[in-house]
Amino acid sequence: MDVLLITRTLITGSPINRRLINWRAVSLCFWTALGALTAVTAPAAAQSIQWGIWGEPPERHRAEPSFLGVPPASIAPKALGEGGGRPEIAGKEPATIAFENGFEPGSIIIDTAARKLYYTLSRSEAYAYPVAVGKEGFTWTGVERVSRIERWPDWIPPAEMRQRKPSLPIRMTGGLNNPLGARAIYLGTTLYRIHGTNDANSIGSAASSGCFRMHNAHVVHLAGLVEPGTLVFVVKRLPKDGPAMPPEGTVQVTAPVEAAPPGVPPPAAAPGEAPGQATDAPKPALPAAQPQDAAGQKI
Repeated sequence: MDVLLITRTLITGSPINRRLINWRAVSLCFWTALGALTAVTAPAAAQSIQWGIWGEPPERHRAEPSFLGVPPASIAPKALGEGGGRPEIAGKEPATIAFENGFEPGSIIIDTAARKLYYTLSRSEAYAYPVAVGKEGFTWTGVERVSRIERWPDWIPPAEMRQRKPSLPIRMTGGLNNPLGARAIYLGTTLYRIHGTNDANSIGSAASSGCFRMHNAHVVHLAGLVEPGTLVFVVKRLPKDGPAMPPEGTVQVTAPVEAAPPGVPPPAAAPGEAPGQATDAPKPALPAAQPQDAAGQKI
């Protein structure tokens, strides 16, 4: 384009075009000289723009290492995560249902197929709480006892879970951002627990890694009923017909005491036994929880 403009200017002799020629000529000379000077003085590595003409591309170096392609485990995790606020949450009593059973009053029965947790009030009634259970590959059955109860518990993700999700902190304080919710009811010495959740939409689903999630208001209510030593039965499915019964050999069920006919004295109590009560015989050992696949964090 510049060649055509210069040729036309030479033919027409226009003064304006002569000035254009002068400026364009000066500009062309300047950039040509600058390019030549750079080519002479710059090192070979700086001439990478022309490597396709002169040879192989120069070796490149980074001032900082790149994490692109590096396994996530090599990235240092955040040491402490902030769980957020800890508001006072009032317990909410769930529905009371007819529940024919042979469990001791005050027992917890979790039906994983129905996604329900029952707290027995008597041989015929129970509280029924909706829960979230373990997802496929993380379900388990067995019998445990409550070992402790914590308010707004801290969460320590296992190393296996942090390897899968390197953004997780090593520890998170209790609070609204913490996946354990307002209360955690720990089961024996396992990593499993019954706990609250801030993800209300997950209740009623199979979404956890083996723990049992409840609405925060429900877990606060349940935590007020149970104490260390409370029996927790986790079953795959309760029977559709007939009473729900504990697994054989797990707990001694005391039959209700029938009233004596009028005029007939009650039977004499055995030594060390209160009238009308069964003897305090030792209970069989509880079978351990049987996780099918409990790898990773149990939440």
